[in-house]
Amino acid sequence: MLKGFTLTMWVGFGGFLGSIMRYWVTYGMAKLLGVTFPYGTLLVNLIGCYLIGLLGTIATQRIFLTPPLRQQFLFIGILGGFTTFSSFSYEALELFKERSFLLGSIYIGGHYFFCLLFVWLGYITVLRLY
Repeated sequence: MLKGFTLTMWVGFGGFLGSIMRYWVTYGMAKLLGVTFPYGTLLVNLIGCYLIGLLGTIATQRIFLTPPLRQQFLFIGILGGFTTFSSFSYEALELFKERSFLLGSIYIGGHYFFCLLFVWLGYITVLRLY
């Protein structure tokens, strides 16, 4: 059974991996589409929502990780380091401060609608495969 310091290390290692993946995606999207809209943050959050729906369902259906390791390493560590709700909130505020109310509203609405959709898609993917 994993305890204390060991679980903390798994969270840290997962966060390290997730943060690097987030950087690659956001940097790549900025190079590809520019920086006028935070495409990278939106994509990271969509991917993260899909993965938590997919992996959370697989993990509970097929139990490939122990519950503590799944929670600490996968969800808190990797996906917590990868997804960017704080960045999302800051970027939304910046759009509103620039008086881009329509873009800000699309950005917020897009996150809420599509992230929920992607969690559901991850869930459905597992149900269809198993």
